[in-house]
Amino acid sequence: MTFTDQYDARRAVAGLPKGPVALILNEDDVDLGATVAHHRTQGFAAVVVVGSADTSGHGADVVLAADVKASLADVVNELMPVLPGRWVFAGHNAEYLFYPFCESRTISDVTQFISEERREAVFCTTVDIYSDTPGLAETGLSESDAYFDRAGYFALDKYDGPTKLTRQVDLFGGLKWRYSEHIPWERQKINRVALFRGRPGLEMLSDHSFNDPEMNTINCEWHNSLTCAVASLRVAKSLLRNPGSTFDVDRFVWSQSEKFEWRSQQLMDHGLLEPGQWF
Repeated sequence: MTFTDQYDARRAVAGLPKGPVALILNEDDVDLGATVAHHRTQGFAAVVVVGSADTSGHGADVVLAADVKASLADVVNELMPVLPGRWVFAGHNAEYLFYPFCESRTISDVTQFISEERREAVFCTTVDIYSDTPGLAETGLSESDAYFDRAGYFALDKYDGPTKLTRQVDLFGGLKWRYSEHIPWERQKINRVALFRGRPGLEMLSDHSFNDPEMNTINCEWHNSLTCAVASLRVAKSLLRNPGSTFDVDRFVWSQSEKFEWRSQQLMDHGLLEPGQWF
């Protein structure tokens, strides 16, 4: 069982106000307060923090206790029965959702637009962020000392055996590409479905895609769709903490690094966000 008390966890989520919910799995407390604050400013109806330790005091609306080994997919799937029709952002602490024009439009604005496009999920790119001082990634990241890779991204068509999947691709790049020798191939892709609308029978898979192939598509059949990005410190933390990689990291910043400005336009300028038909 994912939660200490599954009944209480589902009841707490079912009782949240109507509107999109940010579901944050707290792995290690790093930047948890900043993560909650970021999604609160985007207008989420509620921010739910799930963790195995005491995660109170960080401004979340609901705090749920979970098994220390619980994954984000475990959490989403356990709560799916009380999420029908509700838009959900699913991420970890030190991960920050960005969507086109998020500085002036709320998360409800974007989910309404996506619903009108008859889509129930948003293709997302995970953008690794990191500090110019590697050790800081283990304890947190100041806004003024955040960088990301502005180049080195590529996409490959996705296949099920010999069959090419319709409108599905896998993206690669960032720290997982630069330090690929330390990361298993099956974990190197940087695309995921981090924003979706829940429904009965829907299941998140271990790679943060879903058991419904249409939920994993990059766009509509008729035109390009809006996409999102998740700025994430997780890979930087992992590379520094893993005994097999920690001594190979001198500094993350390289010739193609750029200061992260914490704004959607910068990500759109580099092709990491797509506004689709939304202007």
